[in-house]
Amino acid sequence: MSMTVLADAIGPREGTARLAKQAVLVVLGIAALAIAAKIKVPMWPVPITMGTFAVLTLGTAYGARLGLVTMLGYLLVGALGFDVFATSSAEKFGLTYMMGGTGGYLVGYLMATVMLGALAARGWDRSFGKMALALVLANVLIYVPGLLWLGQLYGWDKPILQWGLTPFLVGDALKLVLAAVLIPGLWKLVGNARG
Repeated sequence: MSMTVLADAIGPREGTARLAKQAVLVVLGIAALAIAAKIKVPMWPVPITMGTFAVLTLGTAYGARLGLVTMLGYLLVGALGFDVFATSSAEKFGLTYMMGGTGGYLVGYLMATVMLGALAARGWDRSFGKMALALVLANVLIYVPGLLWLGQLYGWDKPILQWGLTPFLVGDALKLVLAAVLIPGLWKLVGNARG
């Protein structure tokens, strides 16, 4: 059973106006992903970057197709050498950066976006419990290719979990709770606005 995702519930739903809305959402989504990747909140043991939060909320709000197009656009902008990733810089950017330690996580972003969009289309984004479960599954989809890539890149004899998982768990748990509250809350606002 397919339901409406947030992006479909707001604004035009058909014709040229819908396509224009989607194009604007893609551009805004790419900008939001780039900005969020650069936001660092001081936290122990490592600062929290808001890039993952943007991926989770955008994938849920946009749905699988529009979310995937937006993520692919973001990755394309990054591949072209623009400084849109969390730790990219003038010295390390583009494909060089993408093939480094974060490459697997970027693949995970794509997988998580599609899964979250598909679950949102089934109504998982309307309640805190289902949304939280969807976000946990999405984080697994981000971490698995990320850790596998780190292991391939640097060798399995290295402390891969200490490099790519454990320092981020506290921050990711906080982002999960925030997204699990935000998305169902936005649905309530949409419902109240229509009522």
